[in-house]
Amino acid sequence: MEMSTIAPILSETKADPFVLSYETLEKSVDASSPPWVRALRHSGNAHFEEVGFPDTSHEEWRFTNVGPISRLNAHAPRAEDLIAATPESISPYLFKSLASTTLVFVNGVLDLALSCLTGLTKGVEVVDLPTAIRQELPWVAAHLGRYARVDENAFVALNGSMIENGVAIRIPANVKVEAPVFILFLSTSQADGATVHSRILIVAGHHSEARVVESHAGLADSAYFSNSVAELVLEEGAKLEHCRLQFERTTAFHVATVQAHQARSSNLTTHSISLGARLARINVTPVLDAEGCECTMNGLYVAEGDQLVDHHTTIHHAKPNCNSHEFYHGILDGKAQGVFNGKIFVRPDAQRTDAKQTNRNLLLSDEATINTKPQLEIFADDVKCTHGATVGQLQDEAIFYLRARGIGLEAARRMLVHAFASSILNRITIDEVRTYLDDQMFDLFERPPA
Repeated sequence: MEMSTIAPILSETKADPFVLSYETLEKSVDASSPPWVRALRHSGNAHFEEVGFPDTSHEEWRFTNVGPISRLNAHAPRAEDLIAATPESISPYLFKSLASTTLVFVNGVLDLALSCLTGLTKGVEVVDLPTAIRQELPWVAAHLGRYARVDENAFVALNGSMIENGVAIRIPANVKVEAPVFILFLSTSQADGATVHSRILIVAGHHSEARVVESHAGLADSAYFSNSVAELVLEEGAKLEHCRLQFERTTAFHVATVQAHQARSSNLTTHSISLGARLARINVTPVLDAEGCECTMNGLYVAEGDQLVDHHTTIHHAKPNCNSHEFYHGILDGKAQGVFNGKIFVRPDAQRTDAKQTNRNLLLSDEATINTKPQLEIFADDVKCTHGATVGQLQDEAIFYLRARGIGLEAARRMLVHAFASSILNRITIDEVRTYLDDQMFDLFERPPA
C-alpha cells in the first residue's frame, strides 16, 4: 500500500488532551487486555504523539483545516453531561420497517436495551468489541488493525490508541445474510469536546453475502467529536454492501476511515452519505488485492451554512483483471465548502484494469465552494481508466423544460436538485434505507416552506 507522510503541526501541549485520554484508558483496561490489543494501542499512541494532527500544508489536508478538532478539550463522555437515549429519542435515526439485527452504541458503548440481536442468520457472529477482546476471538485478532494502519493516518493512529468500543462481525463461508445488519453510533453528550473512537470490523467469508448499514448521529448541539474506523475484509468470492450514513449535528466534528481488503473475485459496494457535521472528513480506501475483484463506490454529500465536508478516496488496483466504478455527487448551499479528492492507483502488476471515476457537484449559491481533484496514477500499460469532475449550477434547459409544463421556477429547481441526489441514492439496494434517504431529500429540496 502507498505510504504517506503526515506533517506534524501541534506542540505536545496541543495534543495533551488526546494523549491523556489514551493514558487514562491504558490505566483502566490495558492490564487486562491481550498483548495484541496492547500492541495496537501503544503503536497508535506512539505514532500520534510523533506526528500530531495534519495541517493544511499537507497535500492530503490542503482544503480541510482540522485546527478546531486539535483545540478541543477532548475527553470521554461524562455521565453528568449525557442526554438519555430512549426508544423515542433515537427513533428518527432508525428504519422502522427494516427487519434486521440492530445494534445501538450510545457514546461508544453497546446499549442492549435499545438494540435487537434476534433474527441473526445461523452461524453469523456479531460481537461487541469489548467481548471480542476479552474472549480473544481468533478471527478478530487476525484482522483488527491489520488494514487500517496507524502509520498512514493520524486519525487512524488516534483511533488505534483508543481501541475499546465497537463491533466485530463475521459472516461464515457460503452464507447469505438476507436481512441487513444495522449499526447506530449515537452521541448524547452536551459537553464540548466529548470524544468517541468507534471501531468496526467486518469479515465476509468465502462466497458469503451480506449488507451492513453503519449510521452516525447525535442528540446534543455540542461540539462533540466522532472518530470512526471500519475495516472490511472480503475473502474469495464474497459480496458485501456497506452503507455509511452521517447525520451528526452541525456543531459536531466527524472523521472516518473505511479501509477494505478484497480477495479473488470478491465484490464490494460502498455508499457514503454525508448530511451533517460542522466538519466531516471521510476516507474510503479499497485494495483490490487479487484477480477478478469488483468494487463500486457511491457517495452523496449535502452541506449548507458553514459546513465543510471532505471525501478522500483511493482505489488500489494491485492485481490484474479487476474493475472499479466510482460515483460521487455533491450539493452545496450557503457558504458550505466541499472537497473531493479521488485517486485511482494502478500498480505495475494490475494489467487489464478497468476503472472509472466521476465527481459531479451542484453549487446552489454564489458563496458555496468545491475543491475537486480526480486523479489517476497508472503504472501498467494495458488498462482502461477514465476520470472526470463537473462543477456548476442547474441547467437552464432542464428548468425551461419543467416550466414549459406548468411547473413554477422554484419547484422546478427543487425537483432537479432532488433528482440529482436520487441518482446516487437509487444505487442503494436496501429499500428501506433508500426510501428513508429519499424522504430526507424531499424534505430538504421539494417540501414547500411552511
